[in-house]
Amino acid sequence: MVNFGKKLMADQIPEWKGYYINYKMMKKKVKQYGQQLQQGEKDRSRVLKDFSKMLDDQIEKIVLFLLKQQGMLASRIEKLGKQRAILQEQPDISGIAELREAYREVGLDLIKLLKFVDLNATGIRKILKKFDKRFGYRFTDYYVTTRSNHPYSQLQQVFKHVGVGAVVGALSRNLAELQVRQGSYLSIYDQPSAALKDPIIDMINSSVDKLTRSTNFLRFLGQHALIVDESPSTAGEEEIEDQKYHFMSLMLNLVNTFLYMVNTYIIVPTADDYSVSLGAASTVCGVVIGSMAVAQIFSSVYFSAWSNKSYFKPLVFSSIVLFLGNVCYAMAYDMKSLTVLIVGRLLCGMGSARAVNRRYISDCVPARIRMQASAGFVSASALGMACGPALAGLLQWKFKIYMVTFNQSTLPGWVMAVAWLLYLVWLWISFKEPNRATEVNDAPQNPASGQRVDIGKLENGLAQPLLTDSGIKRNEDEYEEVDGSEEAAEDSHKPATSIGSAYRLLTPSVKVQLLIYFMLKYAMEILLSESSVITNHYFSWNTSAVAIFLAILGLTVLPVNAVVGTYISNMFEDRQLLMASQITLLVGIIFSFKVTSTYSAIQYVGSALVTFVSAEVLEGVNLALLSSVMSSRLARGTYNGGLLSTEAGTLARVIADCTITAAGYLGVGKLLNVTLLPSLVICGASIACTLLTYNSLF
Repeated sequence: MVNFGKKLMADQIPEWKGYYINYKMMKKKVKQYGQQLQQGEKDRSRVLKDFSKMLDDQIEKIVLFLLKQQGMLASRIEKLGKQRAILQEQPDISGIAELREAYREVGLDLIKLLKFVDLNATGIRKILKKFDKRFGYRFTDYYVTTRSNHPYSQLQQVFKHVGVGAVVGALSRNLAELQVRQGSYLSIYDQPSAALKDPIIDMINSSVDKLTRSTNFLRFLGQHALIVDESPSTAGEEEIEDQKYHFMSLMLNLVNTFLYMVNTYIIVPTADDYSVSLGAASTVCGVVIGSMAVAQIFSSVYFSAWSNKSYFKPLVFSSIVLFLGNVCYAMAYDMKSLTVLIVGRLLCGMGSARAVNRRYISDCVPARIRMQASAGFVSASALGMACGPALAGLLQWKFKIYMVTFNQSTLPGWVMAVAWLLYLVWLWISFKEPNRATEVNDAPQNPASGQRVDIGKLENGLAQPLLTDSGIKRNEDEYEEVDGSEEAAEDSHKPATSIGSAYRLLTPSVKVQLLIYFMLKYAMEILLSESSVITNHYFSWNTSAVAIFLAILGLTVLPVNAVVGTYISNMFEDRQLLMASQITLLVGIIFSFKVTSTYSAIQYVGSALVTFVSAEVLEGVNLALLSSVMSSRLARGTYNGGLLSTEAGTLARVIADCTITAAGYLGVGKLLNVTLLPSLVICGASIACTLLTYNSLF
């Protein structure tokens, strides 16, 4: 690991030397504060006051220099604009070429300024982190909250870099008009999707992307999968990544994800009828559906650990177990055994290889296409969720072959058993195990990134507003201190080795995000799992109608994510969307209650759509924030952030399904309100907790 202080000195622009953060001086001050506290020369409040003033002065120095440089760049662009106006009236080829080169020189100076901001931003984050680690304070939370939310915020001046964006826009427009639109009335504003050919603009955009979190659709979906994009890899890293990457293996992982989600939801429309046919109450469908989630709580752990050694073997094991589980599920009808039915679903849950699927994308897909692969992971999950109920609606035949019955209850099991058998054959023929030796050899070159699991790459979330781009966070990790001080201890980079150690790494902000994830999964599971019982009781819907309803709900996932990821997330802060979507979800739950003597299908469908869509929006924003506030130590290893979120969501599903079955003892007429009440309480609690940690969510 490179010493950040040395990196800062090496990358400084000599003529701007006096305007960078004095990281070396501040590091010494932090050590002095420690000695003064031990010796009683200063108390805690005085140390905090002195450190705050010192950091304020450093940031003010950076801001004033930044504004000065922005003004100089703007002045140069203004002068070049006058020359461009003259050339438009009196065209001159040599003059246009000289003008274009002048614009490019401005662009190169702008890139220097962006790198200046990059280094200083990293320095500020690191010194805050060092201060917190040295004294055990949560000072970063206080400092960032008070400075970034103040109307005269200098942090916002730097890290939102609105002025820099305006300069980038002016350069882009003028270079584009000079190069590709001479004589045209169109501009980049009329054709925003048109590619700019000038390499200077590409370099500027690359630098800006390091300072600004991109919120396009692919990145939004990647965050939804808790797989976040990295900064561009070096040539050596790209070569190693290419050696591990195999397109067909990636496709097999995505197909595994799709089939598992189909397997999860294909039984929802018919689980109540299946339970009744075996002599149980219709509400036992909660236990039948939830059995898969119960097993997944345990399977997520051993699959996560197994993926440290292999990807092929756990996928083979997953396919075999899922094949057997679906056979048991289908055979339970002729065996007239509810126990066999539940065992079948438990086996299906034991075959949940989503941890392997996610890990494969993080470890073995090159950075340049990792966002597309991450989006594919989420899209495969969403399509599987929609296709499961839709497929169940089509399986309405009834016939016998020898002593085996095929009907709407057993066909989902038989169809999925065949699907997993075919998948196993395809897997055996086409999957290519990545070269683990290459992966191990690569690890020391980038120890902070571990297995390249991008869920983290993130430092303490309380410092997040200073640097929202994952690329800069990666720089910070790369240039971690190695000066032998206690704050550079090796243990600070080791992954969590148990659920307990992972839990101890959770900050209040992370705990709130996991609570929100638990809440939204609970609300969604209640809605989906009891839909067949509720609609049959109140509206006499048949299996096909329930299947269509659930398929429509599932099909809203991708368009909702597209709208949120492409537009809404660019208009509002993530924490604003988090709060708004929780409130909307609460409204959907409230309107789902049966409070009058009649209960209409319009009320149920409308409130269900509001609840489900709100939960989908909330899930994407929640996981985006979770990936931002989670410790980098949870970015790798068996007990990583993805596992924690999976466990939280799976536990929510288990409790929700058990709630449905327990509430069934009170009668189907009371089922709806009784199961909605916990959702209402948990949603209210999550909103209250969000308000308490709102200022630390960036």
